[in-house]
Amino acid sequence: MTEKVINYFCGGNTAKGFYGLYESNMQGLETIYLLKGGPGTGKSTLIKRVANEWGEKGYHLELIHCSTDNDSLEALIIPELKFGVFDSTSPHVLEPTAPGAIEQYVNLGSAWDIAKLKDKRQEIINYQQSIQEIYQKSYASFKNGLQIHDDLEEIYIREMDFAKANQVTVDLIDQIFVGKRSSGQEQITRHRFFGASTPDGVVDFIPNITEGLLKRYFIKGRAGTGKSTLLKKVATAGEERGFDVEMYHCGFDPDSIDMVIIRELGVSVFDSTDPHEYFPDRHGDEIVDLYQKTVTPGTDEKYQAEITDVTKRYKQRMKEGILYLQEAKSLHDQLEKIYVDAVNFSVIDGFYEDINKAVEQQEKEV
Repeated sequence: MTEKVINYFCGGNTAKGFYGLYESNMQGLETIYLLKGGPGTGKSTLIKRVANEWGEKGYHLELIHCSTDNDSLEALIIPELKFGVFDSTSPHVLEPTAPGAIEQYVNLGSAWDIAKLKDKRQEIINYQQSIQEIYQKSYASFKNGLQIHDDLEEIYIREMDFAKANQVTVDLIDQIFVGKRSSGQEQITRHRFFGASTPDGVVDFIPNITEGLLKRYFIKGRAGTGKSTLLKKVATAGEERGFDVEMYHCGFDPDSIDMVIIRELGVSVFDSTDPHEYFPDRHGDEIVDLYQKTVTPGTDEKYQAEITDVTKRYKQRMKEGILYLQEAKSLHDQLEKIYVDAVNFSVIDGFYEDINKAVEQQEKEV
């Protein structure tokens, strides 16, 4: 497959429950296929086949990963062809804006042997109920973790100099944007996740997403030191100057922002702290340390015992939430086997051919 691939998430297992940002990334697409069907119908495999086909032809691809199954894809976007394929089954049900004109439904469930599924009816119901109950336990753990994390933020907020924090933000915005305006026609902001809590732990695609960008700002700091506020202000500054903006939400607290990218300028600004801590490793990388610049010196030492206790309890809740995701994934795999046994995959192959032909038609029209 081509190297011109960006990987990210549009759905996350968060402290606010399952949180989706799919529609934001459908902006500008002229043809969208929405895949319907239960587990084991080959939605991810179909998306991967289309991605391989058009990646080999040299097109840029956006691969949208599944936060509940690390090996699966939820969607594919081919930006140059304004084409997308999305898994539109629960929990990421997508509503069409112009059915038939833009979005086409593909019912992969038509490949099922219904008699086989009816024989397993109660087993399927039991699995579905158990999986949903476990997800709710996971989200409850993450929610509790966020509440504990708020206690950690309070420690640093008490020791923050907000005037200095504001000046750091102003200086950074000047450094990025001074004298610059976009040459584009219509400003678009897309909302995404660069990482997610998954059955394999916390996963992120920061190196891939920022690959090729000339300037990367690594925002360092502590909880409550204004990293998300700074990033939101950078995004607003980009929007006001007409630049397309990629806003990457926190996979733990989706109301917070963890990264902003202005691709037209080749710039990324991101929260580079645990669990997505990175350090400069190439020309153009720069650290902006909010703890150093805005927090009373010695704060870590002053509150060491309290910080250690709160951090330990927060991480326990996060680990607990991940374990529930693993349990849900295990049950989902067993449920999937029931459906796989009932699928006629030659029918799925036919859907792949239809979608591939639709991409070819779109290629002629764009």
